[in-house]
Amino acid sequence: MERSFTHCLVLAIFLGLFALEATAGASFNYGDAMEKSLMFFEAQRSGKLPVNQRVKWRGDSGLRDGLLQGVDLVGGYYDAGDHVKFGLPMAFTVTMLSWGAIDYRKEITGLNQMGDTLAAIKWGTDYFIKAHTESDVLWGQVGDGDSDHYCWERAEDMTTPRTAYKLDPNHPGSDLAGETAAAMAAASMAFKLYNSSYSSLLLAHGKQLFSFADRFRGQYDDSIQCARQYYTSSGYSDELLWAAAWLFWATGDEYYLKYVVDNAVSMGGTGWAVREFSWDNKYAGVQILLSKVLMEGRGGAYTSTLKQYQAKADFFACAYLQKNDGYNVPLTPGGLVYLHEWNNMQYASSAAFLLAVYSDYLSAENAVLKCPDAQVQPYELLNFAKSQADYFLGKNPKSMSYLVGYGQNYPVHAHHRGSSIASIAVLHSTVGCVEGFESWYHRPEANPNVIYGGLVGGPDKNDGFSDDRSNYEQTEPTLSGSAPLVGLFSKLQSLIGTSDVPVEFIHSITNTWTIGRTTYYRHKVIIKNKSQKPITDLKLAIENLSGTLWGLNPCQEKNTYELPQWLNVLQPGSQSSFVYVQGGPQAKVSVLSYH
Repeated sequence: MERSFTHCLVLAIFLGLFALEATAGASFNYGDAMEKSLMFFEAQRSGKLPVNQRVKWRGDSGLRDGLLQGVDLVGGYYDAGDHVKFGLPMAFTVTMLSWGAIDYRKEITGLNQMGDTLAAIKWGTDYFIKAHTESDVLWGQVGDGDSDHYCWERAEDMTTPRTAYKLDPNHPGSDLAGETAAAMAAASMAFKLYNSSYSSLLLAHGKQLFSFADRFRGQYDDSIQCARQYYTSSGYSDELLWAAAWLFWATGDEYYLKYVVDNAVSMGGTGWAVREFSWDNKYAGVQILLSKVLMEGRGGAYTSTLKQYQAKADFFACAYLQKNDGYNVPLTPGGLVYLHEWNNMQYASSAAFLLAVYSDYLSAENAVLKCPDAQVQPYELLNFAKSQADYFLGKNPKSMSYLVGYGQNYPVHAHHRGSSIASIAVLHSTVGCVEGFESWYHRPEANPNVIYGGLVGGPDKNDGFSDDRSNYEQTEPTLSGSAPLVGLFSKLQSLIGTSDVPVEFIHSITNTWTIGRTTYYRHKVIIKNKSQKPITDLKLAIENLSGTLWGLNPCQEKNTYELPQWLNVLQPGSQSSFVYVQGGPQAKVSVLSYH
C-alpha cells in the first residue's frame, strides 16, 4: 500500500510539473503580441478611417466602393497585401475575433484590450450590415484579384476597378452567406454585454443570412467566379453546419441544434475527420463547438449524434498531438504545423486557437482526450497550442519572429503594398500602378512602414525562410492568419500574469439602460494592491473614456487620474474602486506611475 501510494504521489508530482510547461518559463510577452495583432486590423481597414486610428501611415481609401452598383460598400477590410475585399476570409476573420472575445473575455479585459478587440470586430460587422442589403442579397466581394495584382500601389492611390459582386437567389453562395451568418451570430455574443441593441441587430442579420444560405444552395465561387483563383471553396456544407452551431449558441433555439443533428450525415459533420481548420474548412470548429454542447449536458435527445461529432473533434486534436495512430498532422523539424506551401502559418494559427479552446472545454468538465495512442490530459492540448505561438514569436530554427513588429528580428520585406511604399502622409504625390513596381516593389531596403501584427506566411517544410518581398508565399500577411492570435495570445498571457505592476484591475458592469438608440453601461473598476508593500502616489491612464467618471481625481495631464486625497495609501491586499458611465466598450485603464 505504501509503495503504491508513493508511486502515485511521484507520478502526480511529475504530471503537475509537466503541466506547468503551459504556464511557466515563458520568454514571450504574449500581451504585447496580442496588442500588435490588433493593430494589424487597423492597417487593413478600408474606408473612412476614424479619428482614433493608431496606424498613422494609412489614410482614407475605397470611398467609392459599390458606387457603380448603387450600393454603399465603403468599409471592411483588405484581405492581405492587396486591396481586394474577399468576403469569405473576411467573414471567417470576424468569426475568429468574436470567438476569442467570447471565450477569453476575462483575459482580454484583464489586458485592457476589449475595446480594441470589439472595434476590430465592428469594423467588419458594420461592413457586413451594409453588404446585406436585402434578406436574400449579400454583396460578397469588392475588386478582383487579377486587376488588383497587376498594380503595386497604396490603397489611398487605387486606380484598379472596384467592381462589386453579389449573391442572390439566382447566384447563390451558401458557403459565403453561411460564414457571414456565423460571423454575425458570434459577434452578437461578443457585443451582448457591451451594446445590446447592436448585438440584437447582428443576430437578426445572422438569422436572415443563414436562411438565405440554406434555402438557395450553391458555392459562392460559382457565382463570383473571379474569387476562384484566390479563395476556392471546397464546398458549403461545413459553413451551413458552422452557422447553425453559432446561431444555437447565440439564441439557445433548439431549431439550430436540431439542424446540425438532422444534417450530421448528409452534410458530413459526423463523417469528415479532418486535420485542417481554416477559412475554407470549418468541420473541426463545428465538431468542437458541438462537443461543448454535449459536455455541458445540453444534448438531450441529440446526445448520440453529438457524441459522433465529438469523436471527430477528438480525431482532430489527436492528429495534432501526434497520437492518432499514424494519421497525424505534418510538422516541420522545428515543430511548426505544416499543411500548405502557400501562407502555411494561417493554418497553424487557427489550429492553435482551436486546440486552446478545446483544452478549456475539456478542463471545465474534468474530461480527458482519448487518442488511439494514449490518453491525453487537457493541458497537453494547451501546451501544443503554446508551442505554435512560441514558434511564431521566435522559438524556431531561424530565431525569427514571424509576427511583424514583435521582437528584434522579424521580416522587414513583407509582401504588402501599403507597408512597402512611403506613407501618403510623407509622400503626397500619387504612386502609379507601374511606378509602384519600379520604384518600391524591387527595392532591397526594408519596408518604410511596419505592418505591426501581421503574421506572415512563414517558413517552408524544412523551416527555411526567405525575407523577400516577391516571395509572397512566405512573406504576405493575411486577415485569417492574425485573427485567431488575439484570443490565443490573451489566453497564454493570462497563464503567466500580465506584468510586474503591483496593481490589479477588476472590471465589471453593474447596470445598463437604453435611451433612444444608445445603450449605456455603468462600469465598476476595482483597484487592488496585490503586492506586499503599501502603494502611494498612484497615477492611472484612462483611455477611450467618453462618459462621466466618479471616484478618481483628474490630473493636469490628459487622460490621467489619481486616487482621491483621502486615500493616500493603498495598503497591501486592500482595494479602492471607481465607476464610469458610457455607451460601448470599456475604457482602457493602465498604471502610469506609483511609489
